[in-house]
Amino acid sequence: MTTETLPSDVEKNGGPLAEEIEGRHLKDAAVDSILTPSSEERKLVWRQDKRIVPLAAGIYFLCYLDRSNIGNAKVLNSSTHNDMQTETGASDYQFNIALMIFLIGYFLFEVPSNILLKKLRPSRWLAFLMLSWGAITIGLGGVKTYAQMTGVRFLLGAFEAGLFPGLVYYLTFWYKTDERSIRVAFILASATLAGAFGGAIAYGVGHMNRTRDLSAWRWLFMLEGIPSCLSAILVWFFLPDWPERASWLSESEKDLAAQRLYLEGAKGSASSMTWDDVKATLTDWRLYGHYAIYFAVSLPFSSLSLFSPSIVAGLGFHDLEAQLLTVPPWVAAYIFQILMSWSADHFNARGYHCAAAAVIGAVGFLASAVLPADEYRGRYGCLIVGTAGAFACIPPMLGWLTSNMWSTASIGLAVALNVSIGAGLGQIPGVWIYKATEAKKGYPTGHGVNCAMLFFVAIGALGLRYYYGRRNRSLLNAASEGITPRLYKL
Repeated sequence: MTTETLPSDVEKNGGPLAEEIEGRHLKDAAVDSILTPSSEERKLVWRQDKRIVPLAAGIYFLCYLDRSNIGNAKVLNSSTHNDMQTETGASDYQFNIALMIFLIGYFLFEVPSNILLKKLRPSRWLAFLMLSWGAITIGLGGVKTYAQMTGVRFLLGAFEAGLFPGLVYYLTFWYKTDERSIRVAFILASATLAGAFGGAIAYGVGHMNRTRDLSAWRWLFMLEGIPSCLSAILVWFFLPDWPERASWLSESEKDLAAQRLYLEGAKGSASSMTWDDVKATLTDWRLYGHYAIYFAVSLPFSSLSLFSPSIVAGLGFHDLEAQLLTVPPWVAAYIFQILMSWSADHFNARGYHCAAAAVIGAVGFLASAVLPADEYRGRYGCLIVGTAGAFACIPPMLGWLTSNMWSTASIGLAVALNVSIGAGLGQIPGVWIYKATEAKKGYPTGHGVNCAMLFFVAIGALGLRYYYGRRNRSLLNAASEGITPRLYKL
């Protein structure tokens, strides 16, 4: 067994086996007991799923709908010059600035938000965020100038920043490491549903143009912001915070939940983050490999989210028809994402699945970039393949990161940093790669950059898989006879 000692800090919440062994991420420690799944445990997980997953997916669905609808608003009723860009007087460059400023707010507020989620309880903090971004989305329907649009988009980014990293962190309080990727997938897949429904909703709302003397894009923001405000009430009252505080669990179920997460979960009663936790997380250099590949996958994630209607319009479809044809790529991404995430957890092969999905997406974008500009059907099929591959990378990637962290504080900070660097800074280049001047050429720059980023993801994921495999072999060789060391997830 390794000579490195295990820190003695423990967190207690009064329940049996609820202590959290506090280490510096994954120390080379050994454990000599493994809890095996039982029928009682499967029933507990199913009860948790019914309470948590649909609500969490619904929250993110509304968040993503309110974030990405500006892409629909940009081209909605453009044939009659009643689109958002024309009516706010923004140039193509200025409109991209408005898209980018959202990401600045997103980047700045993700880490503070995850800290507040732990301090203020998930149900309270997430409900506050929902109410805020819903009201801001409604406000977008009233902007008249480029400056107003930019300022409101910054606020939207600030209040949406905490949701996704918060939900990923939140799952670690309820689920073991081999249960997380598929649940992250169901939450993230709601973004692909939002992309599909967003196009369909925009198609319907487009027929409301000039109703009560308001352009359809204004109606779009107002109608999509209201559900977020109303849903905040449901989140406040119905989203469970921690297993130990869940009134709908019996005492025996709470004990079982604590046992399940004895080694592999975050704790609601954990102490607040310390500077030592911050320093240890910031100097754990392997994490920067995770941050790098999440940065890379964020380019196709953001560019597809914002420019799908424009990309489809560049395939020879226009106006309301373009809105409707954004739906199939998102539906394909939803299905592929769920299947890949389940398989990644089931076979403990997150690195390989992430790499495989990235290669599939990269091939789709590569074909889109090299096909002739007038090969509309072929390029539309490639868009579907590229979207499915790019989005399927993300849940195994996030499940992999949280599975290889050990303490409550380190999980929260690492997830926030990962999404902040990726979804914040990483999405900024995605705003610029689909150039309006290249629409008639088929957006070769945008497709080419996304292809390169996904190949980078594949190489990075395989590199991390090789690193963790080597570390596991070292742990096994160093372990005392009869002791099963805790290994890195692959």
